[in-house]
Amino acid sequence: MTDCLLILQYYVITTSIALNYIMRPTLRQLDYIVTTHRLGRFGLAAEALNVSQPSLSTQIAAVEEELGIRIFERGRNGVELTSKGEEFVMRAQKILSDVNDLRGAMMTGLPFGGRLRLGVLPSIGPYLLPVAIRKIHHLQPQLRFILREESTQELERGLKSGRFDVIISTPEDHPGTLQTRLFTEKLWLAVASDDPLAATNAPARARDLQGRNFLTLDSGHRLTRITYALASTCGGLVSDEYAGTSLESILLMAATGTGIAILPELFAKRQAALRSEVCLRPLQIDGADRELMLISRPQSADTDALDTLAQVLNQTAADLGIERT
Repeated sequence: MTDCLLILQYYVITTSIALNYIMRPTLRQLDYIVTTHRLGRFGLAAEALNVSQPSLSTQIAAVEEELGIRIFERGRNGVELTSKGEEFVMRAQKILSDVNDLRGAMMTGLPFGGRLRLGVLPSIGPYLLPVAIRKIHHLQPQLRFILREESTQELERGLKSGRFDVIISTPEDHPGTLQTRLFTEKLWLAVASDDPLAATNAPARARDLQGRNFLTLDSGHRLTRITYALASTCGGLVSDEYAGTSLESILLMAATGTGIAILPELFAKRQAALRSEVCLRPLQIDGADRELMLISRPQSADTDALDTLAQVLNQTAADLGIERT
């Protein structure tokens, strides 16, 4: 009997040691590192996490020693990630996100664990989501939304890291994801009210835009690549003197006669149409549209909830004048 107890005691001790080793770094240590990266200073991170700064610093140093890497470069102006640190934080964010998803799914029957972190292109979010979220709130009053508008590239990074549960974006930029089709949005052009192209409201064809100067956003947006393709098709040029930070900014530049702005349909109808200093025309050119998808990570997808969300977004788009295709 004594021998059995000794064997059992040995098994418990060795298992505990093994689990201790396997679980390093701990979830708490991951949270310390991600929070320090987010806030940029040990002091601010310690305050946010309600721990002492020496304790936080010691835990981060323990992870660096355990893995044999340096995660942060310390300086007078705060901390910066090393190249290894960038990879560590990206993976840590995903692990923490998956744990939160697991906890939420186990503790509530609401879709997305009761909290949907939704990323969306700024060229569509303000015009589609206010109406759609009211409808969803009517169906699920307890579901909370956390919304962020970001460029295509940032949406991809956010989805990979687990910062977003779902994004609304163009499918080409997010390989290896679960994609639910929403709708195809046509593109329009905006020109100054005294531009020759403003003489009619008829759809513009490729020959109408030959030699024209195309205005566009910076390179982080799919719309920029579409604009380059359209300029090539039409024999036009993309301005190398100006890259807008928002659709509103390139619309204002178009109003000055600097060039023509290529705009998504929802923005054109809901925002640009309010400006008297520009004229809007739909484009009748191959490739003058963009497809929008509801995109999530396959391993964390709540397919029933995604289908419901897609149906609401589709119906909202139709109510706002986007033709179903």
